[in-house]
Amino acid sequence: MHRVFDRQQGNQISAGLCALAIMTKAPRAGAVKTRLQPPLTPEEAADLNICFLRDIADAISRATCSVCGGLRPLEQDTIARGVGVFTPEGSEKEYTDILPPDFDLILQRGDGFGERLINAADDLLHVGFESCCLINSDSPTATADAFREATAQMQGADDRIVLGPSDDGGYYLIGMKKLYRRLFQEIDWSTERVFAQTLERAREIGLNVHLLPSCFDVDDRAALRRLCDELLGANSRCDIAPATTKFLSQLIAREGRERIWPALAAASVSTRE
Repeated sequence: MHRVFDRQQGNQISAGLCALAIMTKAPRAGAVKTRLQPPLTPEEAADLNICFLRDIADAISRATCSVCGGLRPLEQDTIARGVGVFTPEGSEKEYTDILPPDFDLILQRGDGFGERLINAADDLLHVGFESCCLINSDSPTATADAFREATAQMQGADDRIVLGPSDDGGYYLIGMKKLYRRLFQEIDWSTERVFAQTLERAREIGLNVHLLPSCFDVDDRAALRRLCDELLGANSRCDIAPATTKFLSQLIAREGRERIWPALAAASVSTRE
């Protein structure tokens, strides 16, 4: 079982650590990745979401290992730790075989998405993390290098935030050493304006902003086709998103590619290349 932080108990973590925290909803059929249904069934969408979580967690684990020479460090030897910020309450056991055993869990609080982000940052800092990076669960191709870079930026002395822009106008990561509520206020969530509006809020309160390499969210049919292009296409890389790659490969081998990766889409990508 993963350790579950309790805000009411105050400091529960070693000093100096950065939380690399995945915002996650329990991957239950019909409750996650609903914009991918169709082409996926509810069960397939939930399985794909599990693969996303495993791949993001794996990248986080490799990022935390890299600061200690590639070996699994003791907590006192590292500067970052993986956390799942989960919902709903009572779903802790569902992450037992999804997130690595050295990840911790903390419950999401709040109604709207902005409120949940504010509370996640507040709770992580309250239980003892020196800084936190909130990471979405929709970007399985986010890299260990990006998480490593974010962690390094959190060690700086000045007031700064880190943002990982998404191609759809949002962001896949936001990191901070203090809770800046203004960053999450008056934001048009789930639109292409999120990233630009967040930059505006950072300028309003005088924060330096470090930008990570861009990534993309997989939350609709077009993004799923792009994911297949990147993971299964002619120029695919074997070191990115292994769990997701295996799932998609097996699904296509079993049922053919037309449902989730139409040949025309793949052909048009090849032509552009």
